[in-house]
Amino acid sequence: MNFENNVNPRPKINIPLFAITAGFITLFCLMALIDVKTLAQWVDSSFDWSVRHFGLYWQLLLLATFLIGIVMACMPGARSVMGNIDKPEFSNFQWGSMIMSTLLAGGGVFWAAGEPMAHFLSVPPVFGDVKAGTEEATVYALAQSYLHWGFLAWAILGSLTTIMLMHYHYEKGLPLAPRTLLYPVFKHRAIEGPIGTVTDAVCIIAVVAGTVGPIGFLGLQVSYGLNSLFDIADNATTQTIVIGVLTVIYVASAITGVTKGIQLLSRLNMILAVVLLAFLMISTSALVILSSFFDALVIHVTNFFQMALYRGDAGVFGDAGWLGWWTVFFWGWFIGYGPMMAIFIARISKGRSIRAIIFMLSIIAPLITMFWFTIVGGTGLSLELSSPGTISTAFEGFNLPAALLAITQALPLGAIVSFMFLLLTMTFVATTGDSMTYVLSVSMSNSDQPATFVRVFWGIAMGLMAAILIMIGSGGIDKLQAFIVVSAVPVSLILLPSLWDAPRIVKSKKP
Repeated sequence: MNFENNVNPRPKINIPLFAITAGFITLFCLMALIDVKTLAQWVDSSFDWSVRHFGLYWQLLLLATFLIGIVMACMPGARSVMGNIDKPEFSNFQWGSMIMSTLLAGGGVFWAAGEPMAHFLSVPPVFGDVKAGTEEATVYALAQSYLHWGFLAWAILGSLTTIMLMHYHYEKGLPLAPRTLLYPVFKHRAIEGPIGTVTDAVCIIAVVAGTVGPIGFLGLQVSYGLNSLFDIADNATTQTIVIGVLTVIYVASAITGVTKGIQLLSRLNMILAVVLLAFLMISTSALVILSSFFDALVIHVTNFFQMALYRGDAGVFGDAGWLGWWTVFFWGWFIGYGPMMAIFIARISKGRSIRAIIFMLSIIAPLITMFWFTIVGGTGLSLELSSPGTISTAFEGFNLPAALLAITQALPLGAIVSFMFLLLTMTFVATTGDSMTYVLSVSMSNSDQPATFVRVFWGIAMGLMAAILIMIGSGGIDKLQAFIVVSAVPVSLILLPSLWDAPRIVKSKKP
């Protein structure tokens, strides 16, 4: 088959792929409605199996992806510009905003407030000699958060796979879909046939689970915040309304496309985020924040391999315990996003050099994310140190939204700042919703400009799934988030060829 002239044909839907993916997600929701207890048992046992047998592999995969990406960026061929255009389609700020909004949408607000506090109150076992709840524990808590949201997390979102997809799609005419990542192994069989259909299906299911989870969790979080700030009832009705508003926003953005709605929403995200970060630094102490950032970064870098490869008592195949519910959980979440995020980044990175793409994903974006965690989470740690119980009491029971509100309400103009952070969370998740709606539609079309009705379907479907799972109780969302790790198992195998094929592509490029 000649793929060279198949880059932008008239959009056509892959019906078998659509049926498999939509059917699976529908069955998951029906099972949750009919017998959530049985579903929970299946998900929990699958989660334990995934963590036990793939945890070490995922740790090695993320570390290798990051290190290989850095080596690739130093190769002469990394100066090559990708996408068959000489000038970038978006400005640096627009491009960076769209990329930054992806991972930050999942954790930029509530996890940034809650995870450092969790590690402060219970020091990670890799730093077992550090006493919890002390000033010394603050930088170690931040350093552990850096591992989960920093260099390794960002690298797996596309530092290698983006290069592969841009090479095969824009230069060879292969589909802009997950199946193309297996082309080096299976050649045309990966593109035309059951291998390609199954590959796309598992990646779509993984990213739907990874997106519906945060959408549903956002409904719970914002409902809690509205109740705390304005005494609005915190119930399923409020949560469903929040999800409905969010769905309307990201569907409208996805319909207008990458060049309009998606980049506009991402740009607004980053402007609001910068304003709020500046306010936090002014309200607390910029010098203390900067000092904490550099101190934690030094600890993170000096203990980088020890943290990345930490196994504790898990061994090669064992009960990972803390590791499974922290590091391996995050790795499964980000791996599940990997192929689809690479599609999105490939679409918005035309006209960028290989070096620029890798440098943005593996260095700049992680450092910005770490700094964000330092300002939001570090402010909470500072408040807790000066007045024990200020944040930890609200955070009891791992209450992420309560931790954020406790931090923001302790600041000047607390009610306004709290509301602005809730708004930022919604726009962040909306950005993930619109970008994932777009790439879901692309992956089941034969064009990078998919039909509008397909975008509308997947956008509404994800919002509806989140609402259904909320209606049966927060346990439905919890089980979907655990299923994210299960769905990452096959996706992690799809990512494996990028370890050798991406360097080969760079090596073949002329400087």
